[in-house]
Amino acid sequence: MKKLLGILGLSMGVSLWSAAALGVASPVYAAECSDGSVISSIKFDGLVHTKNRVVERELQNKVGEIFDWKKFESEKLKLQDLDLFTEISATCEPASAGAVALTYRFQEIFRWIPSPAGKTTDRDGLMVGVALANLNVAGEDVRVEVQYRTTVDPFLKNNEYALYASSPYLLGLPVGWNFEFLRTDSWDNLRKFQDASWLADLDLNWDLTSQFALLFTGAYRYLEGGVGHLPEVGLGFKIDRRDAGIDTRNGVYLEYMLTHVGAGVGENHKGENYWEVLFDGRGYHTIGKFITGATALFRYRPGTVGHYDLYYQGGTNTFRGHDPDSTYLGIHETLLNLEERFVLMERRSASVLGINFFYGIQLVAGFDGRLLWDKGMPNWSDYEGAVYGGIHLIVPALDRIRFEIGYSPDVGEPKFSFGLFDKTIPARWRSR
Repeated sequence: MKKLLGILGLSMGVSLWSAAALGVASPVYAAECSDGSVISSIKFDGLVHTKNRVVERELQNKVGEIFDWKKFESEKLKLQDLDLFTEISATCEPASAGAVALTYRFQEIFRWIPSPAGKTTDRDGLMVGVALANLNVAGEDVRVEVQYRTTVDPFLKNNEYALYASSPYLLGLPVGWNFEFLRTDSWDNLRKFQDASWLADLDLNWDLTSQFALLFTGAYRYLEGGVGHLPEVGLGFKIDRRDAGIDTRNGVYLEYMLTHVGAGVGENHKGENYWEVLFDGRGYHTIGKFITGATALFRYRPGTVGHYDLYYQGGTNTFRGHDPDSTYLGIHETLLNLEERFVLMERRSASVLGINFFYGIQLVAGFDGRLLWDKGMPNWSDYEGAVYGGIHLIVPALDRIRFEIGYSPDVGEPKFSFGLFDKTIPARWRSR
């Protein structure tokens, strides 16, 4: 996956409920901060490990301009997206007639994390292991993590070794980058081959405006067992009008990507050679405590696709109506989702044994639809639908921990699933 994975592991659940017993803190807005006051100065309180410029580039209120609470609420969401703070608030003190000194107050999240690690995939189920992560290297909002993970069932048979690094800025430019190096040695029981592979991947996200970005991806895979080298390169763009990337409440996300995989197929070359056309669309709207979300992921791949790269569907990250198995494989896919979330508990900050974090609780119910096919365009026989419900815990780094039960009429029995992150993330970046 192209995102930091599982750094809190199974210990997060215990910490969440311990925090509830110890009490939480809420943001405090000073009465002196009022719309119409001119900002004479801005200072930061609580930035111990984070450099000022990491915060400054997200601010909308500026010195010499009139303070605006709507701007603060917007910039607060952007600052929360950095996943560096458990609490963000603003206070003001009178500076002169009609002017105020504005202070942003922060409570930083944990930084160094030696911990259990975990992730969930439809192919391998729950994987657990150990990890060492730094969420804020040199105070520059650079994340680096090393991990070892193995499957729970069969235990110690399927193994992954990973290095992840990412940041929303590159050399001071608004170019987000994400690097992944992954060694996999596991039996793929869906596509029936030994996945002994090496993967190096770099993704770039160049923000030309606050809502429009150009995308680039480049990857190199070496797949043992006679397949060999599988280079990958892609270009695309996105339109992102969401209020926040984590726990989105309102807005639209649209991404279009064209990627080429493989180096050609011929008598002297084993492997694959195909293009992938991708559309990723997400929309959200909130009324009161109810958050309505609709998502669609479409991937069409003309060319020669190896059996080791077939898409699978079924499980917590793709289709919650049935478990994954080898009968649900295909070259092209579409995943549809309509979900209603009820905010049972808004995000709260807490501290346990000196470790700062936050948590929230949401109840969810929704509909999953899927299409999976090999040639031409899909037909009705390629479609399946399911309903599901569950509870989500909102937490740092993982975004959310999902406990869900799905039901598909084609299967006829409920299926329990456990997942990490918003489903749109692992559905997109699940292992090939």
